[in-house]
Amino acid sequence: MNEAEADEPIEARLRRGLGLRSIVLVGLMGAGKSTVGRRLASRLGLLFKDADNEIEAAAGLTIPDIFSIYGEPSFRDGEERVIARLLRAGPLVLATGGGAFLRETTRERIRERGVSVWLKADLDVLMRRVRKRGNRPLLQTEDPEETMRALMEIRHPVYAEADVVVVSRDVAHDRVVEDVMESLVSFLDPPPALAAQ
Repeated sequence: MNEAEADEPIEARLRRGLGLRSIVLVGLMGAGKSTVGRRLASRLGLLFKDADNEIEAAAGLTIPDIFSIYGEPSFRDGEERVIARLLRAGPLVLATGGGAFLRETTRERIRERGVSVWLKADLDVLMRRVRKRGNRPLLQTEDPEETMRALMEIRHPVYAEADVVVVSRDVAHDRVVEDVMESLVSFLDPPPALAAQ
């Protein structure tokens, strides 16, 4: 990186590094994908899309209704199609549902057309956040915390395939947005010493 690039705002460096690729946020429900994604898109002057909202608009149903009427497999098929369509429309910031990244075809599409960011949060942080909203179909169980723990066990190894990992913790959302931007710039434009390794 030359001196002019070092003085360039992080937003400009990130936009240049992304090119036509999208930023795709992955992680469990409650990790902050939508909230962080909206603010990140605003900072970068990119369009923000929430895959869950797009699925609901395409289906004309809420996600809980899709789950109850058609079941999770049908929901996942629709989710895959919607994410593929959104990625073709990039560059944008895309918040995905918690299970989207588990599909191999979706991970491949994200690798081709985007940079994935895992917003990783501790169990207590996730539970505090999801308890504020009762519309999480996968948590409609006798023991939502145990269900979340089981989801973490299954999903964390897959989320770990993301290009970048950022801890989503109980700080101001703008702090997490900064962490995401700094991590993305390091990933897209590593210092020469790291790039040579």
